[in-house]
Amino acid sequence: MAKIVSVPARAVVAYGVNPTARFLLRIGVSPNAVTIAGTVGVLIGSVFGARGQLLWGTFIVTASALTDVLDGTMARMRGGGGHFGALLDSSMDRVADGAVFAAVVYYLFVGEGNPYNGGWAALVCLVGGQVVSYVKARAQSLGLNADVGIAERLERLVILGIGGILGGFGLDWGLPAALWVLALLSVITVFQRLIHAAKSDRPS
Repeated sequence: MAKIVSVPARAVVAYGVNPTARFLLRIGVSPNAVTIAGTVGVLIGSVFGARGQLLWGTFIVTASALTDVLDGTMARMRGGGGHFGALLDSSMDRVADGAVFAAVVYYLFVGEGNPYNGGWAALVCLVGGQVVSYVKARAQSLGLNADVGIAERLERLVILGIGGILGGFGLDWGLPAALWVLALLSVITVFQRLIHAAKSDRPS
C-alpha cells in the first residue's frame, strides 16, 4: 500500500538531517539525548496546543518531531544505537503521540466545549494511534509481518499538523476535518496490519 508521504519527501528530509546529525555526533551529543529532547519539545508544544495556540503548538511539535529522524540517522552513523536505543525511541514516540492527541482532545472538549466538532475524532485518533503501533510491535515479537499501513506515524503527524495550521489561521473547519480524516485512516491502518499479519502467519 502506497503511503501518503512519499519516499522522495522522506529523502528530502533526510538530506537536511544528515549534516545536523554529523555535527551533533562531532560535539558529543548522543542519539538517546536527542530522542529525549525531542519528546520534551513535543510535550511543550502540546501544552500550547491544549491552550488553543494552534500555530505555536504545531510549529513546536513539528520541529521537535523531526528529531525522530535525526536520532535514527545519528545511530546509524555511529554504527547502530543498540537495543536500548530502539526501545527508548519507541517508548518516547508513544509518549509524544499520546501527548499531542491528548492536547487536541482537551482543547476541543474543554477549551472549545464542542466535542462533536472533532473531539470524538480526536479520541479515536488518540486510541487508534497507539493501537496502530502496538499491532506492529506485537506482530514482530510473534514473528509476523505487519509493516504496512496507509497512515503510519509520520503521515498521522503531517495530517494533524495541516489541520493545526488551518485552525491557527482561523479556518475553524481545518482541525476537525483533519481529525476525522485521520480517525478513518487510523482505523483502516489497524485492519491493514492485522490482515497482513494474518497472511504472514505460517503454522510450524
